[in-house]
Amino acid sequence: MCLAVPGRVLDIGEKDGTRMATVDFGGVQKEVCLEYLPDLRVGEYAIVHVGFALQRLDEESARQTLALFEELGMLQEEFGDPWEQAAAQAGADSPWPFADGPFADGPASGEAAAPQHVQEEGRP
Repeated sequence: MCLAVPGRVLDIGEKDGTRMATVDFGGVQKEVCLEYLPDLRVGEYAIVHVGFALQRLDEESARQTLALFEELGMLQEEFGDPWEQAAAQAGADSPWPFADGPFADGPASGEAAAPQHVQEEGRP
């Protein structure tokens, strides 16, 4: 799910000719495009969707929304590690769902694992 999340502008700069900001979303910081809100300033809050600041927001509304999203687990869903989320949804006890597979111990540092060849039934 993609949410429109309120965030606080920490700093503003330019990247490749585009006005950008570092925005804090309750502890998670992301780079956000400010082209739709060219007059947004450091310290102000904005609603951000898919990397674009879309609307200015007052601080109290932003804090209430962030608290609600956190309570509902929506911030983890939006900003969390997608691999951890997939493992959790699959009910896996470990972060890697193939704990008994060929990479269970992992390849040695700097080495690639040897390919596993499987012979299909009826083929040489």
